Amino acid sequence: MKKSSPVSRSGRFLGDPGADVARFTESVSFDWRLWRQDILGSIAHATMLREIGVLSKEEQLAIVKGLDNIGREIAEGKFQWQAALEDVHMNIEAELTRRVPAGAKLHTGRSRNDQVALDLRMWLRDEIFELAREIRSLQRALVELGEQNADLLIPGYTHLQRAQPVYFTHHLLAYVEMLARDRERLKDCFKRVNVCPLGSGAIAGSTLPLNRELVARLLGFVDVKDRPQLTQNSMDAVSDRDFAIEFCGNAALLGVHLSRLAEDVILWASAEFNFIKIADAYTTGSSLMPQKKNPDIAELARGKSGRVIGNLVSLLTLLKGLPMTYNRDLQEDKQRLFDSADTTRTTVRLMTAMMKNMSVNAAVCTRAASDPTLLATDLADYLVRKGLPFRRAHHIVGAVVALAEQAGKPLNRLTLEELQSVDKHFAGDALKIFDLKHAMAQRNILGAPGTKQVRKQLARWREIRY
Repeated sequence: MKKSSPVSRSGRFLGDPGADVARFTESVSFDWRLWRQDILGSIAHATMLREIGVLSKEEQLAIVKGLDNIGREIAEGKFQWQAALEDVHMNIEAELTRRVPAGAKLHTGRSRNDQVALDLRMWLRDEIFELAREIRSLQRALVELGEQNADLLIPGYTHLQRAQPVYFTHHLLAYVEMLARDRERLKDCFKRVNVCPLGSGAIAGSTLPLNRELVARLLGFVDVKDRPQLTQNSMDAVSDRDFAIEFCGNAALLGVHLSRLAEDVILWASAEFNFIKIADAYTTGSSLMPQKKNPDIAELARGKSGRVIGNLVSLLTLLKGLPMTYNRDLQEDKQRLFDSADTTRTTVRLMTAMMKNMSVNAAVCTRAASDPTLLATDLADYLVRKGLPFRRAHHIVGAVVALAEQAGKPLNRLTLEELQSVDKHFAGDALKIFDLKHAMAQRNILGAPGTKQVRKQLARWREIRY
């Protein structure tokens, strides 16, 4: 990066900052990625300045053309960023002024304080939209995997111990529901991001008759009724980073959901479970053990959740002690925000690809789901239908399970006589409880993993527009 005298230093200063100070305070090494938003915001600001008479038509057109040219050079990788100019804003403005004399007027009625708040909000709007789209793709992949295995049963687990039978699809749709909540949170977050702070100045607005509504409309800061959305307090506008924290909070929770899905995939892919196989392209090997095929995509997804949680904590800690209004501490918000967006989007994309490149070992899953102890609760419900209180029925079935273990028999291989030795309420129809197909048909309340209900939920998600 080239050296240049920082245009942000006024005549108040007798010299340039020290080299170590310049290195310590620069942010262009990471905030350069806001260039597109900075240029769009500057074009809208120039349009407004022309409307209120600060710029002539010729000056405004020259500024727009100059900004377009700079943007093209940045996109093509030809623009030379200068660390001495501190940040993305000053780099673009200084180069514009060098090329277009009227560029010196562009900062009229604007501070870097409201400028960076604007750029961050615009950048985050785009990221929210793209992340929501990518979450939809992951949901779609889960639904499609469920459709491909619609009749497959697996054990459901509590405490990582076999509990009750569920459809594999039902398990996958649990994550689809989680991800739906993540999308809803992003949608709600978007409303608070989509508020225009430009015109707030450094702290106290401007004495010029700035048309904030025009800028908001030009930049798309409008609600569903096309009304401009503007910050209402200049001090809050330049110091507010709630929108960034809210997004990082949503990203952290999304990361937790992805981590839980990853953990299930890791377990299912193990030799002990052997429920699934992940395609070679989405696994890695061992540098020592030639037989290994590791689910590293899922493991990294699980690990990266800690990273986005850390970003949230960093932002909360950054904000907690700041007085009004803007403080240079806020420069530290961008890397945490950028990383949360980058990490979650990459993880969602890779998890989606992995789910699409996964096969299910149906025979293994079916054998596991055929474990008769999974229907022990159904046997207790059988006794409830006979008029017993559930707590008593629960105790009786526990004794039946103990009897089966002592006899070295599967639960469904006990005779009627053996059942009645525990309790006389067992009748000849008791062993029919262990018909798995019948058992799944009985789970027919909303939200249950019964045959009809899972089909309904699968159809519901199939019909929902992604």
